[in-house]
Amino acid sequence: MDLLMSVLLLIVCLLISNIISHYIPSIPTALTQIGFGILIALLFPDISLEIETEWFLLLFVAPLLYNDGRHFPREELWKMRAPIFGNAVILVLLTTIGGGYFIHWLIPSIPLAAAFALAAILSPTDPVAVNGIAKRIRIPEKVLHLVRGESLINDASGLVAFNYAVAAVVTGYFSLIEAVFDFTYMFLAGALLGFFLGVLVTWIRFILRKQGINDVTFHSLLQIMTPFVIFIITEELLHASGVIAVVVAGIVHALVKERTEALSAEEQVLTENIWSIILFVLNGIVFLLLGLNIPFSMLETVANPNYGNWLIIGYVFAIGIVILGIRYLWSYLFSTYEYHFVKSKEVEKPNSKTTLVTSLTGVRGAVTMAGVLSIPYVIMSGAVFPERSLILFIAAGVILFTLLAATVFLPLLSKEEEVVGELEEEIDLNEAKKKLMLSAIKKLHLEMNEENEAVAYELIGEYKVMFQRFKPEPTSDERDTDHYQQKLREIRLLALKAERRYIHEEMDKGGMDQNVFESFEKSLDHREEALSNNAQFGILYLIGKMIRGWKKFRGHYPRDRETRIAKLRIGQHIQIKALQAALHSLEKYAKDHERAEMVNIVILDYKRMLNRLKTPTAEFNEKREEQKEELRLKVMDIERAQIRSMYESGEINRDQAKELRRFINYSESITLHEHVE
Repeated sequence: MDLLMSVLLLIVCLLISNIISHYIPSIPTALTQIGFGILIALLFPDISLEIETEWFLLLFVAPLLYNDGRHFPREELWKMRAPIFGNAVILVLLTTIGGGYFIHWLIPSIPLAAAFALAAILSPTDPVAVNGIAKRIRIPEKVLHLVRGESLINDASGLVAFNYAVAAVVTGYFSLIEAVFDFTYMFLAGALLGFFLGVLVTWIRFILRKQGINDVTFHSLLQIMTPFVIFIITEELLHASGVIAVVVAGIVHALVKERTEALSAEEQVLTENIWSIILFVLNGIVFLLLGLNIPFSMLETVANPNYGNWLIIGYVFAIGIVILGIRYLWSYLFSTYEYHFVKSKEVEKPNSKTTLVTSLTGVRGAVTMAGVLSIPYVIMSGAVFPERSLILFIAAGVILFTLLAATVFLPLLSKEEEVVGELEEEIDLNEAKKKLMLSAIKKLHLEMNEENEAVAYELIGEYKVMFQRFKPEPTSDERDTDHYQQKLREIRLLALKAERRYIHEEMDKGGMDQNVFESFEKSLDHREEALSNNAQFGILYLIGKMIRGWKKFRGHYPRDRETRIAKLRIGQHIQIKALQAALHSLEKYAKDHERAEMVNIVILDYKRMLNRLKTPTAEFNEKREEQKEELRLKVMDIERAQIRSMYESGEINRDQAKELRRFINYSESITLHEHVE
């Protein structure tokens, strides 16, 4: 009962902290949650949630890193492989060795091996805290990719180095050769097993679907359980790095899903909603637990008469500055090396301010606290672990120091005029919506096949109509925009002339009667008038619609159903031929036109119209609606990812992101409502 009440209290504080962050966005949510954790520890001293390191890694780190692997941009991960692996492995070793020697020099009572242990556990970065800061300021996208990429790996490398240093203190024995061999084994074995298990889970899901097990709740739960199972198997069976295994499995899952796995739209929506809840809870609980453990870890040191409070605070500041200083020197030297020796246009000249931003984003967090709390109380000889309470105090203090330093200085350094060449100006809401429309059209082209081609073209047409609605605000380039639209209208008029030419040729041959010919002529006149952009067109269209409605009401249209169907079939056949003639004319025109992409836009319209005319709507209506719903929901997932990308890169602000999500949620609710009906 006490455990349940403690968990409920943490969840309540989690909800309140997010409300506070909404009204005070200048304070990162992570810092607010740490403050709530400290407050709980002070108000309820009986509450104690001590979690062993292995359990912490399984319950929190494994699912969080698996999800990061699922969503981390693979292209960026590959392009930045050198700095990511440099930060995740070499920087961890430099921090362990350099920081360890400095700690031992500063505090001689901490043995060298214990100092190495403290420096090693201070080396992993925490991207969750950085993400919270990035939501309110514009950190360069390259820096964010670097921090997120290195955090996928440096948890494992830092924990391995920490465990070996602690073992050296406990047993008094250390072998560099064995440490290097074990580190290599844990890293490679974890990566290979993560790859194998990731492919295996995907294959199992594929086999189950072939057997008819298509329950979306089952498959969503199977995906949620995947990181926990992979972590346990890797750690318990092969004694390799479960952290590396879940990261690789997450990347494999994303790659295989993109290329082979056709998930239903319902499953995608359900799975992503479940993941969003899990990540919201785990991210918040991690920092609440961190704050909850800080007072207990500091209490013994503060009460120790051998250390003055100002002295140990000075230790924290000195060690924190050195840890960040090592990161700064490494980042600057590595960027200098890349600039002079790596032949790539994307490598920029080293910049001290950008390097400082990279250093400050190296915030330490929950993995550091979980590791340091696992330090044993006694060593093999029976003596107490040397300066254990002081090590806990320093670790907690450095975590707060790095988080506060990032909170205070990153907004100052990340101003648009100060960080060179990385930040983009915020775009207006209409421009952001146009980017969403373009990403949706691109996704529809990728998902198109022979079976859903007609529906895909129909949706592409809908998105193109929406795209045209979001006209840019008047700018200096307005003339170019008007010129573009004028050229597009000219191409459409050329296509209409090709249709009209075919209709006249058929009439001359006797391929249609006078009534059908007049109907086509009126339709072509109507479309041509629409393209003329006449200001009176809207009124004329409304008047024409009222007249047609009145004629229909008075019975001026043929009442004989068979006669009407026969005329419709003849007219449909002629219309298909006319559209094909226009399409052939456009394709020929595109070969000689200097702006072929503009002609292709009109060609796409005609292909969409042809597919709609060729598909029997009555017989396949239900199937078409299912295809349309599935494609629309897939496109909405892509649009949400695009919103997240634009927000994280600083192209849009928080309010714009909310408005865009509201725009997509409204469309999704209509789609799901129609499906239920």
